[in-house]
Amino acid sequence: MSTKTVSTKTAAVIEDRAQLVEYFAKGEKPAERWRIGTEHEKFVYWMDGSHRAPSYEERGGIHALLIGLTEFGWKPIYEGEHVIALSGPDGAISLEPAGQFELSGAPLENLHDTCAETGRHLKQVKAVGDRLGIGFLGMGMWPDKTRAELPIMPKGRYEIMLRHMPRVGSLGLDMMLRTCTIQVNLDYASEADMAKKFRVGLALQPLATALFANSPFTEGKPNGYLSYRSHIWSDTDPARTGMLPFVFEDGFGYERYADYALDVPMYFVYRDGKYIDAAGLSFRDFLKGELSVLPGELPTMDDWADHLSTAFPEVRMKQFLEMRGADGGRWGRICALPALWVGLLYDSGALDAAWDLVKGWSMEGREALRSAVPKLALDAPLPGGGKLADIAGEVLDIAGAGLKARGRLNGSGDNESGFLDPLREIVRTGKVPAQVLLDRYHGDWQGDITRVYGEAKF
Repeated sequence: MSTKTVSTKTAAVIEDRAQLVEYFAKGEKPAERWRIGTEHEKFVYWMDGSHRAPSYEERGGIHALLIGLTEFGWKPIYEGEHVIALSGPDGAISLEPAGQFELSGAPLENLHDTCAETGRHLKQVKAVGDRLGIGFLGMGMWPDKTRAELPIMPKGRYEIMLRHMPRVGSLGLDMMLRTCTIQVNLDYASEADMAKKFRVGLALQPLATALFANSPFTEGKPNGYLSYRSHIWSDTDPARTGMLPFVFEDGFGYERYADYALDVPMYFVYRDGKYIDAAGLSFRDFLKGELSVLPGELPTMDDWADHLSTAFPEVRMKQFLEMRGADGGRWGRICALPALWVGLLYDSGALDAAWDLVKGWSMEGREALRSAVPKLALDAPLPGGGKLADIAGEVLDIAGAGLKARGRLNGSGDNESGFLDPLREIVRTGKVPAQVLLDRYHGDWQGDITRVYGEAKF
């Protein structure tokens, strides 16, 4: 989730609805300026055998971890008196609500740079973590923690969301406190390019969810799902989640997404370093100066940017597109997710081939696939017959061809397609990460969930 670093005082006031649409158009970039932004979260735990999640304040805890990373050149970002994030050449480090540790990577030109950035980050956090006695776990959901066992980070927007989530869904607190994801942010050249990428991204997001499914345990036991993290989104807040059927309608573009975002209820307004609770209120009222918590005040463009960050569909638009379907995982899979989406979306031939594969699916079929994937992963039924596994290899071949066509080589002359290898292995074996963990749980672990800390740690 976003970390706010500046006040909105100097931002332009929104005087015309057209400014909201223009915001998305300003994200357009020619292909030579397209970049890759990778975000990945991980769970933090004490390595003393308790596997407890450290709080922010305790000695050697989350605050100490943040401060420890400043030795690598990271600069603190404060909210009030608390360091709640870091900024640096590799992007930003931030805290999720229960202390999940996130790197929001810098916008980079190729996957070689992206994976090197991931490696630097993991090396740094492990160096500080080893000194503090802290470890990091790469999964989509805490395998053994109850909500009550988890700390809360001192961030104002989280206080608002924690109050609001139970009003709109039964699993929103689990989303905030008990999940981790990998996410990829990608550019578009035009409104038409955005629309095509958005449609392919939404249609194939269930495949990403399946390939990265890595959350089969809840409170120490199998939960009946392969990606429980994905299931959680089905009952978090229906007003701001889902597959966005309108994206597949004729005429979809910036204006239609702006209309959708305006109908997403607000969470907050940020003023003078503080978050004002606006949960459930309407941004449309804000545009008219009728927001009850700030009567007479009009929103700024920073308020619009903040508001866009509070919608949580499977693909989200800001001034780039965010692919949001994957569970958290270990190092190789962090590199594999951007490889999948860059391969599919950043080469015109691959994008056309991917769209040809999914364009005939009905919206009902897409929704049914999305609903089935959390439990069934690659065994989920495809629209029109067959299983998701039947197209997984073909999609990876399309992505691989797209990466080869990009021709981004490292110093050894290798293109980017090798980053797909962890996904190719999943397709070859037919077992997603969650199924491997379940086999271990029922096999040599003999039901001992603590063994997962040895299996899934960084």
